[in-house]
Amino acid sequence: MRTEQNLTRLDRLFARLDREPERPQNLDVPRMSPHRIVLLGSTLVFYGLIVVAVINTTWLVRLDWQLMFFRPYEQWSGLHAWIDYYVVLGQRGPTAVMVLAWLGWRSWRQHTLRPLLMLGTSLLLLNITVGAAKIGMGRLGPHYATAIGSNEMWHFGNGDIFPSGHTANAVVTWGILAYLASSQRTRRYLSAVSAIVALGVGLSTVYLGTHWLSDVMLGWAAGLLILLALPWFEPLVARAEAWIFAMRDRIRERRTAAGAVPAGVPAMFPQRTPADDEVPAAREPVAATVHPARGLRTHPVRTERAPASPVVSRRPQHPERVGRSTAASPVTGS
Repeated sequence: MRTEQNLTRLDRLFARLDREPERPQNLDVPRMSPHRIVLLGSTLVFYGLIVVAVINTTWLVRLDWQLMFFRPYEQWSGLHAWIDYYVVLGQRGPTAVMVLAWLGWRSWRQHTLRPLLMLGTSLLLLNITVGAAKIGMGRLGPHYATAIGSNEMWHFGNGDIFPSGHTANAVVTWGILAYLASSQRTRRYLSAVSAIVALGVGLSTVYLGTHWLSDVMLGWAAGLLILLALPWFEPLVARAEAWIFAMRDRIRERRTAAGAVPAGVPAMFPQRTPADDEVPAAREPVAATVHPARGLRTHPVRTERAPASPVVSRRPQHPERVGRSTAASPVTGS
């Protein structure tokens, strides 16, 4: 009777990963198309409008204060515990570890460093651009606001809330999975999923009162700008990957050359050739030995020789036994 193995969900996942092709040659690498350039320019304009609106204390700042006084964490207090866990999807450490594990598997499976290098490039751009904006504008968060209705800007050394780092990190970290997708269809699905996750992380910070709404909006724009600009860094990543592989090959060559014996120097331990093992050496007879642990007697190695005839009989002589050749003497009576 035929039986089928019951595979777990994890087994099916690894079975699917094993079918992924190695060294893919037809990857759909995103390019800086006119459509992408238009999106990049539009996002950059949106970024600038938010900054101008906050600096000039327009209706966007008034909306920030209205949401702060509304206190969503008190209006829907039942969601507080769940949102505390959900907002972790925007923290840089945990999300970077999860995405790094997946992209590391893809790099090993496909024998390429592009996924890891693109992740490192995106995180570097995120830290530089968002960090510089935070320090340069110095805005205080809702819990540290000093004057009602003000934009809480230019508090250098104390304010580092604008734009939202949680939101920008969620856009970049989860969006890089969509950027590195192998096909257009997978890229569309992952783009939708990453957009929903980033949207939820940004609104979660507004719910918890750790960010103004304008901080979140600027964080969305900052993360999207990084993702849209990544194709410009593809040639640099390709050169970095080629350089790393070239360095690896040089190191291997140096190790191989260091292990080789120079010409003219006799080898201390010469290698044995197959001819040395063709004729086995003759063994000398050895005495019987006793195994020290088990007390078993081993048989000696004997050489082949013809048996020798004994000179005398090996049978012991008995004085009371009479030989067959001697006649028995008659017994006489008295």
